[in-house]
Amino acid sequence: MKKNHANEHPVQDRVKDELLHYGREMIARGLTTGSGGNLSILLRENDRILISPSAVAYAEMTRDDVVTCDRHGRVIHGTRRPSSELGFHLALYDHRADIGAVVHTHSVFATTLACMHREIPAVHYLVGFAGHKVPLAPYATFGTPALAEAIIETIGHSNAVLMANHGLVAVGPDLAAAFNVAEEIELVARIYYQALAAGEPQILSTQQMDEVLEKFKSYGRPMEKSASGH
Repeated sequence: MKKNHANEHPVQDRVKDELLHYGREMIARGLTTGSGGNLSILLRENDRILISPSAVAYAEMTRDDVVTCDRHGRVIHGTRRPSSELGFHLALYDHRADIGAVVHTHSVFATTLACMHREIPAVHYLVGFAGHKVPLAPYATFGTPALAEAIIETIGHSNAVLMANHGLVAVGPDLAAAFNVAEEIELVARIYYQALAAGEPQILSTQQMDEVLEKFKSYGRPMEKSASGH
């Protein structure tokens, strides 16, 4: 695989830096360990996917380790092998036009629930970062077409899905959004696990979550100015 870094568009260097940043943030915030999990960003303007390499620790990863692929998974730039989970990243980008980035973690509480074969219901309104709930995809061996198919068949309109006996996948329009989903869902997974340990969690209704999701549409947006400009 031939590296041709000098010919890459400058935008890709900025995107690589973003990917490196959030890879290290996954470690710093306890969402994975070592080289576990993976991240990718889709550049729709030229149909390129930048993805973390296989088996390289995030603490040691550099721009040159990031792999650039086309939409078919062929390596365009990079000397490393792309993540072994490239297949489900490609499948997600093909499946939904709203997805611009994918984050896969081995976060402890989400993975614990995945190992229990439990989806994450609306035990706390912050599950709304994913949707009404976080569904559970059936087990399939990592890095296989079967895993990609299981994720696509399960995720629906959600922004996150648990993979049985494996971990969490979070998606978003950009990497910051996908990472935020992964972090918030890990918090909800911990709350749910602890609530299960303490007793019987009370789950929010579909109507209650509909109200949450409606409020989320304006969450974090600046206030609109009045017609007078004040």
